[in-house]
Amino acid sequence: MPVMRSILLAAGGTGGHLFPAFALAEELGRRGYAVDLVTDMRGDRYGTGFPARAVYRIPSATPGNKRNPVTLARTGFTLLRGVRKARKLIRAEKPSAVVGFGGYPTIPPLVAARMLGVPAIIHEQNAVLGRANRTLARAAAAIATSFRKTKFLDGPLAAKARFTGNPVRDAVIEAAKTPYPLIEDGGPIRLLVFGGSQGARFFSEAVPPALATLPQALRQRVKLVLQAREEDVVAVRAALSSAGVDAEIATFFKNLPQVMADSHLVVARAGASSVAELAVIGRPSILVPLPHSLDSDQLENASSLAESGGSWCIEQKHVTPHRLATELVRVFDQPAALVSAAAAAKAQGQADAVRQLADLVEDVVGKHHA
Repeated sequence: MPVMRSILLAAGGTGGHLFPAFALAEELGRRGYAVDLVTDMRGDRYGTGFPARAVYRIPSATPGNKRNPVTLARTGFTLLRGVRKARKLIRAEKPSAVVGFGGYPTIPPLVAARMLGVPAIIHEQNAVLGRANRTLARAAAAIATSFRKTKFLDGPLAAKARFTGNPVRDAVIEAAKTPYPLIEDGGPIRLLVFGGSQGARFFSEAVPPALATLPQALRQRVKLVLQAREEDVVAVRAALSSAGVDAEIATFFKNLPQVMADSHLVVARAGASSVAELAVIGRPSILVPLPHSLDSDQLENASSLAESGGSWCIEQKHVTPHRLATELVRVFDQPAALVSAAAAAKAQGQADAVRQLADLVEDVVGKHHA
């Protein structure tokens, strides 16, 4: 029996890293590859059932205080253990390539791949080259980008870069088939608010008082779907009930792509996967970038979509319940503007990104073996 070709994917445990890796795993599976995943201990917290033959956890660490020699020594020791374990894994599984999606858990397997002569590819989801990817970029055979312009990707690194877009899962492609739902006169207005593990607290505090100040006729039309942290659910539910807002509240939505497709407006953070999915599905949004994201990558992501007309970007320091309520009244009073924003967002979508990335992987593998 012939040995099945395999690709090793490496991704940090956040949705922004795992979701594009998930999409590539689906596509590579369709092309006849076996896929293995290396991640950290957070890798299964989304309950996605990652489409991999096996999931491996390899030691890694995020650099802490660089002035503390004890912290640096611990980080270095952990990364060294990770590289040794990754070398053992790569020797056993013999992947044709290793593809990294960012986050410090990708460093050991990609360093090990380089040491063993296995081609390494990195994918950058954001409009800013992440710190882990910056560490790995010089040794990578190719760099796939999600935006046509990527900060910190210049000089010799630019020659390795190929714009592929940010891959989205099959569930997102399916949801994108849903036409934008027009707002009917006096009809319901479906509003989706989500912010990921880091953003949900802010929205839980800002959204209920904002909706409470909407004109009553408008407030009664709003059908809200809101992500909230488990510790905030009871308080948020009580506040929305008191305001007379029809709301569905949960800590996580497995069917988020379809919920997004069913919405007239989305209020969200500007993580790479969120922006990519909003564009592919084609939904207007108010984006509030995470203010303390590294290198302001969320602000760069949000600004890119806003410049296309598909979104409105508001920095968190400017978002008060009054400001948010004012923005909601403005956009809900202009259904035509929402339709235009939906079309502009969809025009930015890269629905074929996963095929482009899989093609790049196969090109690198082919050149390496040639």
